[in-house]
Amino acid sequence: MIEPDRLQKYSLFGGLLPEQIKQILPHVAEESYKAGEDIITEGTPNDRIHFILDGKVTVIKHDITLIEFGEGDTFGEMEVLDVMPSAATIRALSDTRAISISNRALREIYKTDIHSFALILMNLARDLSRRLRRMNEKVTENNN
Repeated sequence: MIEPDRLQKYSLFGGLLPEQIKQILPHVAEESYKAGEDIITEGTPNDRIHFILDGKVTVIKHDITLIEFGEGDTFGEMEVLDVMPSAATIRALSDTRAISISNRALREIYKTDIHSFALILMNLARDLSRRLRRMNEKVTENNN
C-alpha cells in the first residue's frame, strides 16, 4: 500500500492533506512495467493519468524521443483532459512502478470530494504549464 505521506511531497498531490490522499487511494490502481515495455502507444485511446513512483519512462513521437520522466512525474494527462487518442508512446526505460487514476475514478473523486478533485486538476494544469514552458525554452535555445 502506498503511504499518503509519500505522495504528499509530489506536485500532483500538492495541497492535499494526508486524509484527503487516503480518500483518493481506493480510486488508484498500482501498476508495474518492465524495461522496454510500452505503457501507452501513440494513436491509441488512454483514459488514465499515470504517476511514476519508481523508475523512468521515455516519451516517443514518430520515433523521436522527446523527453524522459522519472519519479514524481505524470503522463497520460493530455488524453484524459482532451479525450483524444494518445499523442505519443510512453516506454519504460527501466522497471517502473506507477499508480494511475482513470477518468471514471476522477469522476468518483469529483462526486465525493470536490475540493480534492479541484486541487488535483489545478496541480495537473500547473505541471502541464511547467512542461510547456520547458519545451518552449528548449525550442528557443535550439533556434538561437
